[in-house]
Amino acid sequence: MGALEGKSVIITGSSRGIGAATAKLLAEDGAAVVINYRQKAPRANKIVKEITEAGGRAVAVGADLTTPEGSQALVDAAVENFGGLDILILNASGGMESDLGEDYAMRLNRDAQVAMVKTALPALKSGGRIVFVTSHQAHFIEKVATMDAYEPVARSKRAGEVALRDMAPEFEKAGVKLVVVSGDMIEGTITATLLNRAEPGAIEERRKAAGKLYSVEEFAAEVAKMVTADVESGHTEYVGGAEDFLKQHSAE
Repeated sequence: MGALEGKSVIITGSSRGIGAATAKLLAEDGAAVVINYRQKAPRANKIVKEITEAGGRAVAVGADLTTPEGSQALVDAAVENFGGLDILILNASGGMESDLGEDYAMRLNRDAQVAMVKTALPALKSGGRIVFVTSHQAHFIEKVATMDAYEPVARSKRAGEVALRDMAPEFEKAGVKLVVVSGDMIEGTITATLLNRAEPGAIEERRKAAGKLYSVEEFAAEVAKMVTADVESGHTEYVGGAEDFLKQHSAE
């Protein structure tokens, strides 16, 4: 039996990339996983198939987190399929899309994160955990400048993190911990690809500054660790390249 046997997890934005890789790791450890996708049902169903064929439990749920119905659908799926909710991983993010409105980054990275948590909190069991996945570029944006193309996303993700931290009294009352996982640019993600397209050389520049950039699988393993890590509520786990940001931050 895995350490997460009998536990249920919602992972937002988990039909590909970091979310999908995290889902597989947690399922291997015994967790029942709600896979969330916005549009790509076949991709999400493929992840579910891989998990179930390996002996795990998972279900795919199409949900737009910027709508009230979206977050409720995910919570309902966890309760109806797996009997409740133990862990919520807030992995979905975006804002570099050009066709979803100027305010999309803030609606997704701040407003939808808060709405998802407020919807999930009544179902989250005491002892449960919320894991918010962010980037160093967003976490340190108030002190360390980032690439122009990424700044709206960085500021909206930082706003989301601050809004969640402001909910600390609610988390304490519910017996739930919040953990933030902050990572450098991740090789192979859509965000890294879009940034490198907008600012050629961006990935190589970060690789040189950080010494190494994590792969999707490596970063997902760090996210998965934070589900059970013995840390205080509000803890920030820095993954790769943080020294560079911390140095700039302290020099301000």
